[in-house]
Amino acid sequence: LDRTCPFCRKRTSDTNEEAEQRRMKRVQVNDPVAIREFGLARYYEQDYPHAFENLTKAVELGDVTAHFTLSSMYRAGQGVAKNKKKEIYHLEQASIGGHFKARHNLGVEEFQNGRIDRAVKHWIIAATTGDDASLDVIKRGYGQGFVGKEDYAAALRAHQSAVDETKSPQREAAKIAEQNGEMSDLDPWK
Repeated sequence: LDRTCPFCRKRTSDTNEEAEQRRMKRVQVNDPVAIREFGLARYYEQDYPHAFENLTKAVELGDVTAHFTLSSMYRAGQGVAKNKKKEIYHLEQASIGGHFKARHNLGVEEFQNGRIDRAVKHWIIAATTGDDASLDVIKRGYGQGFVGKEDYAAALRAHQSAVDETKSPQREAAKIAEQNGEMSDLDPWK
């Protein structure tokens, strides 16, 4: 596979220093994805104050994955006080933006609060984007009787359609390369 930057089309960096310079250049021009990734790096280092700062900035620039991560921080109290209202707010914003894990988690929240019909709707929406976890919950719900046959069948068809849409020769080649260990040294930031 050709190792070029998907943004600038330049050859990827050969050194970590060069990769870091490119990454910081993107952060400085307020690229929401770069800011989010910078925040996620701080999050995984457990530097929650800096993670929160960068993820909040990415949210202000419209990044839905940053919303999802902030919801996790509010749920667990990582660098912020636990706050259910803010957790739900960020889950909702990420869901509106199309983040399927956030949609799934909203379904879990609704289920735990006894609003089964709303939970099922969230899971059906997530399953139609190809989310396997949501489809699995719908299947179990069908077996337990709180998901109807039509809803289950529609979710199953929509899920399969979403999965089929993501298939391409390039993805298949990447999958084979990854299985053969050819992609194990690739750094997405280089």
